[in-house]
Formats: sequence, C-alpha cells, structure tokens
Amino acid sequence: MSLRVAYGDWRRFVHAIMLAFLAWAAPAAAEDVHILAFGDSLTAGYGLPQGQGFAPQLEDALRRNGIRAFVTDGGVSGDTASAGRARLAWTLDGLDEEPDLAIVALGGNDMLRGLPPRQTRADMEAIVAELRRRGIRVLIAGMIAAPNLGPEYGAAFNRIFPDLAGKYGADLYPFFLANVVGDRRLLLGDGVHPNFQGIKRMVSGIVPSVLTALGRR
Repeated sequence: MSLRVAYGDWRRFVHAIMLAFLAWAAPAAAEDVHILAFGDSLTAGYGLPQGQGFAPQLEDALRRNGIRAFVTDGGVSGDTASAGRARLAWTLDGLDEEPDLAIVALGGNDMLRGLPPRQTRADMEAIVAELRRRGIRVLIAGMIAAPNLGPEYGAAFNRIFPDLAGKYGADLYPFFLANVVGDRRLLLGDGVHPNFQGIKRMVSGIVPSVLTALGRR
C-alpha cells in the first residue's frame, strides 16, 4: 500500500516537472510591434490601390520575418518636412498605440522644390527630436538631391540625414528610393512615384534596417 502511494506521488512529481519544462521550452508569444511610417507620397502609396502602398507591404514583409507588426500609414502626399513637423504631434496623439518605431521619410518634396537645406534640416531635426523625446525609436529614410540642383545644394542637402541620425542616435537607411529611382519599370506613368513593384523593391531594401532598429536580426 505504501509503495503504491509513493509510486503515485512520484508519477505526479514527474508529470509536474515535465509540464514545467514544456512551459519553459515553449516559444514566448509574439508581441505586437507598432510602426509609424511618417512621410509623404512615398509612404502614402500615391497612385496605388489600397493595400499596395508602403505601409501594408512593409507590414506583410515583417510578418513573413516572424514579427507581428502593425504599420500605420502616416504619409501625406506633397508634404514637406515643414508640413510633417506641423502635424507630428496630433498624428502621434491620434494613434491607438504609441509606435515602437517611427520611420521618418520626408525631405523629398523639399528637394524637388529647391527649398533651402538649412530649412529642411531644422524641420527634420524638430521631428526627430520630438520622437526621441517621447522615447520612440527612429529610423530615418534618407533622400539624395537630384544632380541638376548643383554640387553645393547636393552636399548640404545630403548631409542632413546622416548628421541627424548621428546626433540623435537614430538608425539610418541612406536612400529611401535606392534601386528604384531612374528605373521606369518600377515607376508610375509620372516617372516619379513607384508602382507596386517599385514599393516592393523599397520594402525589401529597408527591411534589414527596420529589423536592426527593432533590435531584431
């Protein structure tokens, strides 16, 4: 009789140990990751059907990488850095969840309009500084000035993005339109905005930087 009781206790003990081990070895539940794509027409999916723009394609790509991501489209077509600066606070305050990461993709319209680089720098810096003040990680999606604006303008404009990344400890993706600009197969009929395949190329280019900014590999 005493042997049976001892055996039963032993079985219960082993069973409890096995359950504890399985709970320890099981992968942790995936956490939601919230990302704000804060930019202009390049993040707003200009000229594309719903679901084909930058935010939904990035969300899909991150989920294929095992990250339960929710990417909010914070793009407004035509926005300069100044316009983005003006709407940043109410954009953030209107979100259901504070983003874990903000991708700042502005400056292209400043360049196309030939706005002074010092103005663009001041507006971009205000945006990045406010995001960092709120404890939000930042990935700057940089721009490169068109050659026809001249070397002096180009040098001043192109320095904005790495300078701010260094100053505020932000991650940097040097050129948002890398491997897209100039390839008409990846552009809409206006020759400026990316088509679905162009956005796909942009997303595949920036995903490694997004993973790094999130502390993932």
